[in-house]
Amino acid sequence: RTLPVHRELASRMRPLGAGILGRGATVPPRLREIMIHRTCALTGAEYEWGVHAVAFGTPLGLSDEQLASTVHGGADDGVWSEAERAVFLLADELHTTSTVSDQLFSVLSAHFTHEQIIELCLTAGWYHAISYVIGAARVPLEEWAARFPVRAGR
Repeated sequence: RTLPVHRELASRMRPLGAGILGRGATVPPRLREIMIHRTCALTGAEYEWGVHAVAFGTPLGLSDEQLASTVHGGADDGVWSEAERAVFLLADELHTTSTVSDQLFSVLSAHFTHEQIIELCLTAGWYHAISYVIGAARVPLEEWAARFPVRAGR
């Protein structure tokens, strides 16, 4: 609903977004969603996190505990497989350093092709951009979408 105010830009963005979410993607959807959920949580994009939780995360089998971990947890929460943990670590490292350390690249290479690692990095970057637009445009939360979970103990 926000991007159509700039129709030309929206038309150029649509193919990349579609490519990340399906057509031509090489990263399994569940792993893609972990990257998206963690990136949206790190950037405070509750709108996009909540839409993805309902439309993709839950249908792909992400549990309430895993979804909460993407917002308030860490890669070592014990709810992630090794490959999922690697994606979670990648989201964190890209967000804080805008690069991938040699150590993490080695971990990622045990689970993913170089093509998939690049796709995961681009997914994180795409959702950073989406988060910026959502935040700047003050996009209101959808009534039907999930909300960031409340931190345990609060």
